[in-house]
Amino acid sequence: MAVALHAALGALLYHGHQAASLARSTSVPIMVSFITPEPVVPPKPQPPQPVVEPKPAPKQAVKPKPKPAEKPVIASKSPEPAPFAAPEPEPEPEPVAEQAPPPAPPAAPAPAVADAPVQTAPPRFNADYLQNPKPPYPNLSRRLQEEGTVVLRVYVSPNGLPEQVEVSKSSGYARLDESALNTVRKYWKFVPARRGDTPVGGWVLVPIAFTLEG
Repeated sequence: MAVALHAALGALLYHGHQAASLARSTSVPIMVSFITPEPVVPPKPQPPQPVVEPKPAPKQAVKPKPKPAEKPVIASKSPEPAPFAAPEPEPEPEPVAEQAPPPAPPAAPAPAVADAPVQTAPPRFNADYLQNPKPPYPNLSRRLQEEGTVVLRVYVSPNGLPEQVEVSKSSGYARLDESALNTVRKYWKFVPARRGDTPVGGWVLVPIAFTLEG
């Protein structure tokens, strides 16, 4: 076994030597050279060129304007007198034709006859069919023998009713006046006033006498 180990070790050493010799025989040295760059030389500055100033344009000569020629003054001749012409005769006026007189204006229409005013009949209170009662005689006035005539002013409506009743002339006794007022205001009827055939409202005077019988 030791012999085998020595044989293997010898083989390894042999092959390692051959490999080293082969490496030495095949390696070729590489030569590397470094090139130093040339220094950059800046360009020389050029001298400044002289500035050429533009030449001024030549001025044109101004020609003087010619003066207008003066016209000769011609002496004015005095006007010759015009020959006298005889006046022409005036033409005779043409005869004017006589114009016919304008037609007479139409006669104005006759004024319309005004309608006659419609008369108004006053109200009435003494018709028999009205049956207006007499005012009662106050008892105290009888005992005191008070007598007199009261005149009432009554406004009668178109339907014949007394709308307003007032004393126009007193009898001299308040009791007699009040009796007449109350009776006419509450119980009387009238024939209304009329304008033509139309009933209208109107005023009427109503005398009422209070007299004691003997």
